[in-house]
Amino acid sequence: MTTFNNSRYKLILKYPASWWRNQWREALPSGNGKIGAAVYGGVNLETIVINHEDLWHMGIKDKLPDVSDTLKETRTLIEKKQFNEGNGSLTNALKKKNYHTSLASVIPLGDLKVRMSNKEVFQHYRRVLNMETGEIEVSWQEGKQRMSRRLFVSRADDVIVYELESEAEIDSVDFQVSLHKSDSHKMHDKVEELSKTVKVKADGDFLFYSVTNDDYTDFGAVIRIVPMNGQCVTNTQSINCKQVKKIMAFIKVFVKSAHQLEWSKLQKELLLYRPNYQEHLNLHVLLHQQLFHSASLSLEGNDYTRSNEELLLEAYEGDVSIELIEKMWSFGRYLFISGTRDRGEPFSMYGLWAGDYNLMWSHRMANENIQMMYWHANVGGLTECIPPLFYYYENMLDDFRENASKLFGCRGIYIPAGTTPGIGVPNQIVPVIMNWTGAAGWLAQHFYDYYLYTDDEEFLKDHLLPFMREIAFFYEDFLVKGDDDTYTFIPSVSPENTPHNFMPKTSEPIAHPMPTAINATMDIAIAKELLQHFIEACIRTELYLEEIEKWETILKGLPSYMLNHEGALKEWSNKEFEDRYDHRHLSHIYPLFPGRELQEESETILFDACKKAVEKRVIGAQTGWSFAHMSCIYARLHEGNKALQHLEYLSRSCLLSNFYTLHNDWRNMGLTMEIETAPVQMDANLGWVNAVQEMLLFVSENLIKVLPARPDKWKRGSVKDFRFYTGRISFSWDVDAGKFEAEIKSVRRTIVTIKLPNFVAGFTYLGEEIRISKSKLGAAYIDIKMQANQSLKIFNK
Repeated sequence: MTTFNNSRYKLILKYPASWWRNQWREALPSGNGKIGAAVYGGVNLETIVINHEDLWHMGIKDKLPDVSDTLKETRTLIEKKQFNEGNGSLTNALKKKNYHTSLASVIPLGDLKVRMSNKEVFQHYRRVLNMETGEIEVSWQEGKQRMSRRLFVSRADDVIVYELESEAEIDSVDFQVSLHKSDSHKMHDKVEELSKTVKVKADGDFLFYSVTNDDYTDFGAVIRIVPMNGQCVTNTQSINCKQVKKIMAFIKVFVKSAHQLEWSKLQKELLLYRPNYQEHLNLHVLLHQQLFHSASLSLEGNDYTRSNEELLLEAYEGDVSIELIEKMWSFGRYLFISGTRDRGEPFSMYGLWAGDYNLMWSHRMANENIQMMYWHANVGGLTECIPPLFYYYENMLDDFRENASKLFGCRGIYIPAGTTPGIGVPNQIVPVIMNWTGAAGWLAQHFYDYYLYTDDEEFLKDHLLPFMREIAFFYEDFLVKGDDDTYTFIPSVSPENTPHNFMPKTSEPIAHPMPTAINATMDIAIAKELLQHFIEACIRTELYLEEIEKWETILKGLPSYMLNHEGALKEWSNKEFEDRYDHRHLSHIYPLFPGRELQEESETILFDACKKAVEKRVIGAQTGWSFAHMSCIYARLHEGNKALQHLEYLSRSCLLSNFYTLHNDWRNMGLTMEIETAPVQMDANLGWVNAVQEMLLFVSENLIKVLPARPDKWKRGSVKDFRFYTGRISFSWDVDAGKFEAEIKSVRRTIVTIKLPNFVAGFTYLGEEIRISKSKLGAAYIDIKMQANQSLKIFNK
């Protein structure tokens, strides 16, 4: 039996997956970053959906035609204020060339089905995810007899380990493996096509399964069934175990191969495994917990034994419990480390737990979503999980160069918002996507932060600097230089909004009627950040020094941010375009968050303008991820109560019983926009993690703020091993007792200003040979200088 029983790290459910038909939406997930298993939790018939990071289908990559001549046409029309005509120039040209590229979709590998004979009606049902171990347990009682089934996906052995145990003999347990069924009528023909290629064979203790994908390669699994007592009967396509109390199963999967090779290979590997569940779990946990416990958080909740359903019902009453806040923070981190791995694929909207064949937004979307899923990683001690994001985009650089050249006649790279593995050419041929050029620059922020946290000089020279240089080349060619040496972004899109004065006068909802404008604030902010970081990187490496003057000239000539008549930061720095608040994206707040350009200490007017702008956003137009984004913004604004409030909104509108987050509510509750399907989107799961961290710690190169946006309800708590660029920090607080303690450990030489909480005073500092001085920023700030591997303790008297 598992020995990890800390309820703080358990998701406890009293119901099985219950979403009508699409039960995978409420399954419990386990994964090792490569293979995912999602458990429904049915008593009589259990379903476990299996996924693999490299399993995709239906992608079409067309040859991109050269339509770069349309850029001049677009600009001429926009300059003549023929905005609607200019909006469609590029996309219409591609359509006339019959260009068609479709992104790939994830595809479930298959289902393991376990059917049991039941003598009595179940009671005391529980479905539990132990995030500390990655283990899922389904348990119940039949009469006085306890039944349980446990599963985890091993990091140590790349195998799914499954165990069924009963206090009394079970008459019959039947194991089958099959193609996952689709709940979408649109996928009926595709699933039928796949079904014709399915091969299932039972032989002795083994089940063999394969399917042929549309690239003519096979994917599938080999399953070894090990009864610890009783007997097994092998049928044509299933294994039936009789009069058993305990059964183990080991599942190995394969993709992009031939079943003739994989079946025999995996069978030999599975024969090597000893049928000892705890032994395999212990090996896995050693690796899993290195990541899961890389940082910790306690807000000192009172009761961690309540079920997910109880925590959600409490949130509906008006208060989100401390326990829900903490469990969602842990769950987001759990999903992240279970859904991606070093040298693997980056984390995606559905993690490794997709349950259909053409899911909405199963691709990587870089105008908000993939970035949100990585915001939390550095501060939370998960920097080692970030590189797959870089490898993914670097592997498509040739596509991105071709895009820049053939779409805009520019050097460098243009990254379309949506991509899937190997498909980096344009695919969503609509103006709101095609005319937005900021994806590459936004992604570069993650490259740069990774370097600052790791101090990896090889990464700086071989990855970061070349990537930023390609983007800088694009800006050099794309930006329009005026007679006064200022630069203009034209066309320019603020994802995915349309200026208010270009919205049609109709009550019917229209998604993106005219998004193409001039000087979107986000475009300016991204370019400014990119060029500043690029210049700094050139100076650090002493590379491309002869080009710095050119980049500095462009940087100096970028447009200034503007305020509207209400004193809010304008979404477009151009008088032609009126702000539209009835929208989910918060792109123009980029200089404050996720950027760090605007801080209260130095940019008071613009800082306050960001606050006014976000407060103007209409609640009913939001989504799960936009509530998480708003929470992060309010944390940067030092508005802790509002930051917490937006997590409360998220919990009441876009949170399923298994704590998966959704794009939107589907029940007409008035908090979000309406999409009938309400797709799962785990970006908000990861956004929640970051929002909590932002409330507790702000990090920039030169400034750290401790408890910058602590909500009033969070009176006590502790943080262990949150990261800043050159070290780590642990701290605890008790507002009622007026106590605060912190320990800062430097990994490298550290020169930074720290803002301490203002609810206490009279700090004492302990640390040998550490320079501490008052800061010019104010009484709550101190300047510190530390050498590598030093420790500074801070506490109040």
